[in-house]
Amino acid sequence: MSFLAIDVGNTRLKWAQYASPQPGAALIAHGAVFLETIDHLADTDWKGIAPPSSMLGCVVAGEGVKRRVEEQLELWDDLEPRWAVSTREACGVSNGYDHPNRLGVDRWVAMIGARQRVLAQGGPRPALVVMVGTAVTVDALDASGHFIGGLILPGFGLMLRALEMGTAGLKAPTGEAVDFPTNTSDALMSGGADALAGAVERMYRKLRRRCGAEPALLMSGGAAVKLAPITELPFETVDTLIFDGLLALQARRLAL
Repeated sequence: MSFLAIDVGNTRLKWAQYASPQPGAALIAHGAVFLETIDHLADTDWKGIAPPSSMLGCVVAGEGVKRRVEEQLELWDDLEPRWAVSTREACGVSNGYDHPNRLGVDRWVAMIGARQRVLAQGGPRPALVVMVGTAVTVDALDASGHFIGGLILPGFGLMLRALEMGTAGLKAPTGEAVDFPTNTSDALMSGGADALAGAVERMYRKLRRRCGAEPALLMSGGAAVKLAPITELPFETVDTLIFDGLLALQARRLAL
């Protein structure tokens, strides 16, 4: 009854195989590849793993990329590809977006994973879910699991490229985030980091004020390591938020 969870972002495909399709299941195998190389998954990363009984994926990279992944999944004849979609409610999380189906599915699934984690760690409380990748999202859940809104910002790479394209003389090597930058490389990196950290800290204060309780701050995504040292708030880095959400969604589907 092994389960394959797939997260297809804007830059990389991440996958994880679990012993069963339920929250807390043992992790059997996992990996990540850049989208440019997904056409070789059946002959490389997936060739040596046991055939999964079911799969559920989360894809934001577009229909073309999704079709390429499905071609690789043909490695297992009996496996039916299934893909998560944003809905009005699922797994104890309600969707407050003006048009629920237009909420990015990666954000939706990550919030479901975050909700499961918060409940497992001591019961209901507000949560701020930060995903740091090509773009950065900062999404707020109240203590009842209602998504009340969130931010979308450019990630580190997009910020730096925008500055390089829009200004003269700012094509500097990648620097470090420091308190008082004294060179252009560090100034660029520190400016981007402080902009993102400021957005997170501002949303955190808004959520705390609205809910009257300290939110759990959960950070995930490939570039979370760059933002983690910057914010002064207590936080937990959880690399598996989307996988946790996919496990919860699959368990819910099988229980219906």
